[in-house]
Amino acid sequence: MADTVSKEQRRKNMQAIRSQSKLENRVSRELWKRGIRFRKNDKSLFGKPDISIKKYKIVIFIDSCFWHACKIHGNRPKSNQEYWDGKLARNKERDNEVKEYYKQNGWHLKRVWEHEIKENLDQTVDCLVYFIEQVKTKK
Repeated sequence: MADTVSKEQRRKNMQAIRSQSKLENRVSRELWKRGIRFRKNDKSLFGKPDISIKKYKIVIFIDSCFWHACKIHGNRPKSNQEYWDGKLARNKERDNEVKEYYKQNGWHLKRVWEHEIKENLDQTVDCLVYFIEQVKTKK
């Protein structure tokens, strides 16, 4: 099935997607309140992690259930399925490439699902703080 909008309109639609989500901002605000200092969306790091602490080689990715094909909440669009199947499969493939890159280079990587944040923000942030503190104590 062909796309229903022009290439120019599709380009404008895709450009309108913000690189920082509301969920990402909620998590980063809570981490900041708890004294964790970090960088957001650092373009100098592979995969542009949502949160990074270079000093301790920590990267955190906040994955939306739709864009990263969550097995619990991810849904498959009903129209243009061939396009979306390829797009979402490539996103999952890219997630694996990023994971392998950081693993091979001695970084500590944590992925957080959108539904984890929505279900219990405090618990999610507690887990992230614990993860960060564990890495810091190893140094």
